[in-house]
Amino acid sequence: MKQYNIQTQAVHAGESPDPTTGASSPNLVMSSTYVTEADAVFSANDLTPDIPYIYTRWANPTTKQLEKKLAVLENGEAALAFATGMAAITNLFLYLLKPGDHLVMSDVAYAGNVEFVHETLPNFGVEVSFVNMSNLDSVAEAIRANTKLVYVESPANPIMRLTDIKAVTKLAHAVGAEVAVDSTFATPIATRPLDLGADYAIHSLTKYIGGHGDALGGVVIGRAEQINGLRQTVSIHMGGTISPFNSWLIMRGAVTLPLRMRAHEIGALNVAQFLEEHPKVTRVMYPGLPSHPQHELAQHQMANFSGMLTFQVEDGPAMAQQLSKQLKVFHYAVSLGHHRSLIFYLSTENMQRSTFRLSPAGLARYRQFAGDGIFRTSIGIEDPHDLCDDLAQALG
Repeated sequence: MKQYNIQTQAVHAGESPDPTTGASSPNLVMSSTYVTEADAVFSANDLTPDIPYIYTRWANPTTKQLEKKLAVLENGEAALAFATGMAAITNLFLYLLKPGDHLVMSDVAYAGNVEFVHETLPNFGVEVSFVNMSNLDSVAEAIRANTKLVYVESPANPIMRLTDIKAVTKLAHAVGAEVAVDSTFATPIATRPLDLGADYAIHSLTKYIGGHGDALGGVVIGRAEQINGLRQTVSIHMGGTISPFNSWLIMRGAVTLPLRMRAHEIGALNVAQFLEEHPKVTRVMYPGLPSHPQHELAQHQMANFSGMLTFQVEDGPAMAQQLSKQLKVFHYAVSLGHHRSLIFYLSTENMQRSTFRLSPAGLARYRQFAGDGIFRTSIGIEDPHDLCDDLAQALG
């Protein structure tokens, strides 16, 4: 599919008419087991990429189609889908890291991931350094001889801070470390981390790629050798297998990803510009705005500024109460990347206490982007004027 543009790839990659029925749409194969030959293997240690289907925890035809599509969209050799984005992250960590290894990770990232690295990963004897990934000097200082993985999130959830993926990758590869990038906020439409030198691209498929808020999933994309090793040594034994039905739903959503991302970007830019002019809004963070402190990097690294933005007001908790009651088009709810617009208030105090646990200097850097708290806002594909009108009446 490399000769085609990404919009054509999104439609056709991984899919082909059913050879038996001629069905044009992908089949949904819900079987947990498959009829095999008498000499079929029943051990993950004997798996090869071309082995016939045996058991859905190992591989499934519908999920395989989704994985092929996602690999093409990220310009990777292979992909491995999981039940959730968190399963994708934790399986990759457990595959790559062993006792005595060192992980360098963004000090601001998805809450579930940060909590896992704080609370669980040290039990496996892995050392962790949390750094501001937007500061290349800090990244270089954190990397050691035993660093095995540098973990990036760009844009970072929830503060919209960017990382220069190509530059960080050069620093990591210089000492033999690999680089994984959670690109959920950006999607393959905005940024392809593998093209910038990263070894792995990670997505929560629950978000933009699925796009409809009705199916959980995650994926790791990279070189075929590594992805096959991840499947055989960790994924099968950890059991974070995605449901074939969810694979089918997400595959259907991925088909329209390029079209939806255009609408997300248009809507987000309109809303961001509206909020910048609103008297009750003190700051807006959106990579597509010239006011974003890393707007120049965003222009260089992102082909689409996506649909995620944050904004601040003087009294966030009081405004959260107001918006939760007054909004009519927006849903006051967590998550992101859905076709409908979502908004949720994240208190800096609560995030620091429960999740990030930043040093005083780290907390000061966080506050540069988030103040006392931010409204994380996921702009859907509704009419931008209706979204602005809804915010106008709710903000007061």
